[in-house]
Amino acid sequence: MPIEPTMVSLGFTKQAFPAGVHICQVFNNDHERLDSLLKFLQSGLLAGERTACFTEQPYETLLAARLAEDGRALDAFKAAGALISAPPREVYFQDGNFDPERILARLRRYHQDALADGFSAARLIGEMSSDVLAMPGGSRLMEYEARVSLLLRTHPLTAVCQYDANSFDGATIMEILKVHPLMVLRGNVVHNPFFVSPEAYLAGHC
Repeated sequence: MPIEPTMVSLGFTKQAFPAGVHICQVFNNDHERLDSLLKFLQSGLLAGERTACFTEQPYETLLAARLAEDGRALDAFKAAGALISAPPREVYFQDGNFDPERILARLRRYHQDALADGFSAARLIGEMSSDVLAMPGGSRLMEYEARVSLLLRTHPLTAVCQYDANSFDGATIMEILKVHPLMVLRGNVVHNPFFVSPEAYLAGHC
């Protein structure tokens, strides 16, 4: 009998999704980015998931206030290893390079370790800097995103990738959409009509 997938709440929509969805949020302002980030992290922590956040922007004070409303303490989550924070440059641009193999291996370990440590699931939200386009290996960004979709089939890590619409040109945004099966649209998560299966995308671009 097939195992039913774990259903998770993203926090910023009333919809529930199977763990392991790959979502793109192209945001237009910092309010959009921060609101989704806080709700996503809060939802994951309260559900007993390990959560990770990759952003340069401050958010912990606001997250702590939200959790306090539920009678929970951010410091307790951090002490239990439930919240992992890192600036994007440490995750995506180690040694000044964008290396998909290294990042994918890190995501695989993150999911495996979360389950081994007793968490019900794992999730992450990360903001990709436009600096990637000028870095060694940056031309492989879309290959990386397509391969994330493949990875999530075996390691169902719920992932939200945030991109600033003001930092990437229109052509790049279109490519970003092609490699994410789901997208955030006016507060809802919808199936992305521009999505190309990772197998097809990689066959045509790699």
